[in-house]
Amino acid sequence: MDQPMKTESNIWRYEDGAIQRVTDTIVTEYPITIVLNDQEFATLVCSPEHIEELVIGFLASEGIIRSYKEIKELTIIEATGRAIVKTYRANKLNELFHSKRVVTSCCGKSRQSFYFYNDARTVKPLDNVDVTVSIDQCFHLMRLMQESSVIFKDTGGVHNAALCDRNGIIVDRTDIGRHNALDKIYGHCLQHSITLSDKIMVFSGRLSSEVLLKVAKIGCGIVLSKSAPTELAVRLAEELQITTVGFLRNHSLNIYTRPDRIEIHPSI
Repeated sequence: MDQPMKTESNIWRYEDGAIQRVTDTIVTEYPITIVLNDQEFATLVCSPEHIEELVIGFLASEGIIRSYKEIKELTIIEATGRAIVKTYRANKLNELFHSKRVVTSCCGKSRQSFYFYNDARTVKPLDNVDVTVSIDQCFHLMRLMQESSVIFKDTGGVHNAALCDRNGIIVDRTDIGRHNALDKIYGHCLQHSITLSDKIMVFSGRLSSEVLLKVAKIGCGIVLSKSAPTELAVRLAEELQITTVGFLRNHSLNIYTRPDRIEIHPSI
């Protein structure tokens, strides 16, 4: 897309007892309205990059599609901020949702009320995933993700997510919305038929119940975060058999669930 991921703005900065006029880099917000089978389905507020992946991942997360092959047509109209999607299977949207939704970039309950309870009932436990990771690899993968995000370094206003194997990053995405970053990765994986049962999700934000459910939908059995999980996220992780690692910073981390997938060396 031609939309910029960031912009320059003149601000006043107070530092060391003095205030001065400086130029700051600010992250961009971009609304994209999904028109699904000729009906407005949702408006996502996101970072204007990898929009097609975002739309695909969002539709899969919402249960509208189960695979990329179910999409007949997907057109991004940048000038009007619209994603025109046609699927082979007709969706009776009025039976699923009462009205068009606006999904903001905030980190509150913007999405939870739409599908949380249905998701909690239908997501299957990931008890047969084939992946383990060592403590050292946890630190290595987190460091790689943080180093890869140029937009975060410039603005400090985005969330980062990276799909990894034990050795490094397979695909990473950045967005102002933490859910969007995960949906972009999900969409990429669906487009390219990437196997997920042996992968690790590395995430910059708080592990909320919504994020945990999205990781379960994507199919990753291990999620690493530099931040904290919520109590409900830990309970869901136990039920869904997801290994959750939080507060992964400097030389320490917390393992909250399924520690058997984390290789802990005797020296640790």
